[in-house]
Amino acid sequence: MLLDVQHLASYFFLDEGVLKAVDDVSFTIEAKEAVALVGESGCGKTIVALSLLNLIQPPGRVVSGRVVFNGEDLLQVSPERFRQVRGGGIGIVFQEPGAALNPVYTVGDQIADVLRLHRGLTKHEAHAAAIALLGDTGIPDPEKRAKAYPFELSGGMQQRALIAIAISGRPQLLIADEPTTALDPTVQAEILDLLRYLRDEYEMALLLITHDIGVVAEIAERVMVMYTGKIVEVAEVTELFRQPLHPYTQGLLSSAPLLGEGKKTPLRGIAGTVPDFLQLPAGCTFHPRCPIGDESCVAEFPPLVDMTPRRRCACYKVHDVASE
Repeated sequence: MLLDVQHLASYFFLDEGVLKAVDDVSFTIEAKEAVALVGESGCGKTIVALSLLNLIQPPGRVVSGRVVFNGEDLLQVSPERFRQVRGGGIGIVFQEPGAALNPVYTVGDQIADVLRLHRGLTKHEAHAAAIALLGDTGIPDPEKRAKAYPFELSGGMQQRALIAIAISGRPQLLIADEPTTALDPTVQAEILDLLRYLRDEYEMALLLITHDIGVVAEIAERVMVMYTGKIVEVAEVTELFRQPLHPYTQGLLSSAPLLGEGKKTPLRGIAGTVPDFLQLPAGCTFHPRCPIGDESCVAEFPPLVDMTPRRRCACYKVHDVASE
């Protein structure tokens, strides 16, 4: 087991109240496995990623749980040890490359800094390795681009440069947080192809965070569906698309466009909106939007129960859905 997350909870302590952005989340990732975490924007996916790397900023913090990476609970290690793991054992590609890259340093220098820190390379070795990494991520004329500042690169090139930084420490796990957001469809496809290639080339595990259910089918082997800070369904990709069990998962799939000849199924949105995290409904937080919810759903949030060894679902009506 590469990563074992148990009962992770991250809260934001605001004047208006306590916002439970991540609430009792548990999951595992095996070595070299590709796992997707999906859900609507604002459901807590990015906070999961930041929690894994202890990057939550005040007024938020991780309040409980375990993040065991290679047998070591990262929430119990020293700050110095965490810095070794962050970028070394675990790399991350942030949502907005333009904001994540430092505007006053060249792309090559930013990659070289990570190489010197995590791989102990000399300045000359790090510079050469940075150029090689830019080439590995598909950036043309990497020697020239290494001397460029982030603002001199297109959005797609910025994303590739950020990926180069994330893999420069040769991590065992790469977290990609919405890596195709704000990119045009052609570049999105190229970035997904790049992530697939790098995962195989560097033999990394991948945690892909996305709101785009179509991206999941392209790259992941297993899917975790998240809603209001909790995981509501876990399944193999083929099983999830063949028979989604949770009503929220069904809604996500039905709202995704199907392209191609003969695909005339109308889009169906999910009724209602994501509730305010400071005023979550009682019981299952999806029940106000759920087409099959009833009074049994309001007592408490349903547990995430095992349906099969590789499939889990948090729904009191799960057996009714599965039998349809």
